[in-house]
Amino acid sequence: MDAKTGSMGGGCPVHGDGGVRALLGRTNKDWWPDALDLHILTQGGRSPDPMGEDFDYCEAFNALDYDALKKDLHALMTDSQDWWPADYGHYGPFFIRMAWHAAGTYRTGDGRGGASSGQQRFAPLNSWPDNGNLDKARRLLWPIKQKYGKHISWADLFILTGNVAIESMGGPVFGFGGGRKDVYEPEQDIYWGSEEEWVDEGVETRIIPDEGKALENPLAAIQMGLIYVNPEGPGGNPHDAEGMARDMKETFARMAMNDEETVALTAGGHAFGKCHGAVPPDQLSGSPESEALQHMGFGWATDAEQIEKGHITTSGLEGAWTPNPTQWGGDYFRLLFKYEYELVESPAGAKQWQPIDPDPEDMAPDARDPSKKVPTMMTTADMALKLDPDYRKISERFRDDQAALDDAFARAWFKLTHRDMGPKARYLGPDVPAEDLIWQDPVPAGRVASDTAVDIFKDKVLRSGLSVSELVKAAWASASTYRKSDHRGGANGAHIRFDAIRNWAVNDPEELGAVLARLDELRDDISMADAIVIAGSAAVEKAAKDAGFDIAVPVTTGRGDASEEQFDAESWEPMEPFADGFRNYLKTKASVKTEDLLIDRASLLGLSIPEMTVLVGGMRALGAVSKHAKHGNAIGVLTDRPGKLTNDFFVNLLDMGTKWEVVDDSGDEEFLGKDRKSGEEKWHATRTDLVFGSNSQLRAVAEVYAENGHEEKFVRDFVAAWTKVMDADRFDLSYAQYH
Repeated sequence: MDAKTGSMGGGCPVHGDGGVRALLGRTNKDWWPDALDLHILTQGGRSPDPMGEDFDYCEAFNALDYDALKKDLHALMTDSQDWWPADYGHYGPFFIRMAWHAAGTYRTGDGRGGASSGQQRFAPLNSWPDNGNLDKARRLLWPIKQKYGKHISWADLFILTGNVAIESMGGPVFGFGGGRKDVYEPEQDIYWGSEEEWVDEGVETRIIPDEGKALENPLAAIQMGLIYVNPEGPGGNPHDAEGMARDMKETFARMAMNDEETVALTAGGHAFGKCHGAVPPDQLSGSPESEALQHMGFGWATDAEQIEKGHITTSGLEGAWTPNPTQWGGDYFRLLFKYEYELVESPAGAKQWQPIDPDPEDMAPDARDPSKKVPTMMTTADMALKLDPDYRKISERFRDDQAALDDAFARAWFKLTHRDMGPKARYLGPDVPAEDLIWQDPVPAGRVASDTAVDIFKDKVLRSGLSVSELVKAAWASASTYRKSDHRGGANGAHIRFDAIRNWAVNDPEELGAVLARLDELRDDISMADAIVIAGSAAVEKAAKDAGFDIAVPVTTGRGDASEEQFDAESWEPMEPFADGFRNYLKTKASVKTEDLLIDRASLLGLSIPEMTVLVGGMRALGAVSKHAKHGNAIGVLTDRPGKLTNDFFVNLLDMGTKWEVVDDSGDEEFLGKDRKSGEEKWHATRTDLVFGSNSQLRAVAEVYAENGHEEKFVRDFVAAWTKVMDADRFDLSYAQYH
């Protein structure tokens, strides 16, 4: 692979000046103002997916001739094409970098990024400086993608090709799980940073301890346009070894990797291939997204004569890490510790480290002329594995125990390339490993409860003395942990039982603990995961009936209960919500608007605008709001009959007889609704309440639910959206559902 590799969830978002723009940073249109804009064709919910809503990728993948595909990929590794010659006659290192950079954008803060949708095909990722010339890797794969068509997605093909590349060079592979379904447009809801320049234009690191500058949530990469860290050093400073290790530990941790996994990935990835910095960067053309039409989506290196000469620059660094760049082995650590290194510059002007007086057998072959020998190199990031005490201890162990490195790299690579896929139930194909890994959030198979058992339990719950509000809040607290970004969380497993989750402030821990304890007493043979959802759904049914509507809330049982041993509390930390507008919860005032945090939360739950709107209105009517409001418990509950599933929230919010005023000491976060004539205080609300009356698009939806004659529609729409959230993580039910 090439060089330059390296929460909204658990902390306050501190980027930008507020509003949706702050949540997104610079958009593709900002980076490339002349790019073709297709947005007008996808307005009104029109999908850009040419496969259509009925396409079942699970069915298509299962009909794939998997062995034939892998055979074709093996052949491709050494089947060089004239328009992009392979270094050392082998494309393996190139494809490892492609797969790594497809997966390496994942971050734990909000679960976004990663390889699961094939986003590397689109801007901004296809034109990040760190992804230089990977446009060629994807085109090399095109004949194979064309051959196998619908049976393999680009997203799966990227990762499978990386695996085959490792295998073809004798490296260890832990397994492969398919199931990544392609998207056909850029994911515009991912915040990549607020900088207005790319890393190779002199942007400094995002961490400057002396200035009190930390890496903001939910970002993980150390600079705009990088996957991990700047390999030349923090801000390009090769002499800051301490800062280099600090950056690596921080960014890899935010991508779900511990120190051992970081060392194994770095060493394993750098066992293959070389860096490219053969010519000064000012000789390069533009990125794929900015290049002329006739280049057909190619960027950076487009001149055939220069490419043939090997005049290619990607990271700017130049050279291989080992004398055997297409063969797995222990040369990386052997050379790292055998030699002292001196700082040199690549032909492109990048700072790198070169062994002093290397033995001839430790020289690398020239990438295009195997009869020539050239010095190997190390980046400043590589040197950190030797200079940092924590990394050095791990590196020395791997140097002395090749089997340990083999196992650690194989496992870390599998985690890197599958971390964003969620639970193992989503994996497809014959190479899925049998072993369950804790980062997959394993949950034992549940038992489907009979209709009779469910009805008996519902009756006991409704006679238990627990309120509608308490039951609804408990079910929401469990199920709404789900994130569509990396398919983590949700009701399955009943992780809400564990103190690390139950004690999140948003959950009103004392109340939640009492509810869970009572449900545990009542559930008999029903799993706790199912019991929480059934109880919440029973409360919704009661609330609807009390409002005059006899409607059943669908409940699909079969969830299992995770054990303490299957629960990785540390990996759940970034998932704690800083805000949850559905429960009217805000930990503290953020630098972005509170209503924007609601939109982001709804996006992670996979909700549409109407689904988000009806859920907020229903949760308010049910009294399912946080107790952490500064000015009282009933904030946002715009009804005189809480606990009944009515459309009162929308009716009262849009009542023109009410005038809203800011609560003076709330920082524009809380409001009082007063009668326009008498001045009498009627309601108490937050920004996430009032936005459904102030924002024109949200008001248009809210008006539908406030209209006479739509009372039953409101109830039915709420039940449908509620059920969607409760079942969001039921990956065992339907492939189409969880993709």
